[in-house]
Amino acid sequence: MGPFHLLAAAGGQLGTRSRVLRGYAGCVESITEHEFRNRSAEAMDAVTGGKSFRISRTGIEVAAPRPLRRRRQLSAEELVNRHRRLPRVDGALLRREADEPFGTEDRVGPDS
Repeated sequence: MGPFHLLAAAGGQLGTRSRVLRGYAGCVESITEHEFRNRSAEAMDAVTGGKSFRISRTGIEVAAPRPLRRRRQLSAEELVNRHRRLPRVDGALLRREADEPFGTEDRVGPDS
């Protein structure tokens, strides 16, 4: 299935200049720059749906739109649980360790 598999359901056809390349990553469809420009909305829908393809200009492949990995959003409960597992920080110890290399004369605010 090519990047425009969604077009088939809508009755659209892929242009005659597109081709399927077989390689180490499986089948990757290649479409022309002209075809991509004319059908960019369908191409982006296909990428959003998980498809990858290559775009060629004068027969030379120049781009490869592909879906981005999406990080799932964490729930408030998951964030709280992660926060609880973080190590405790001793503020006084942190200040003393920072004072060793940087000194104390240029502090902006009072210690608390």
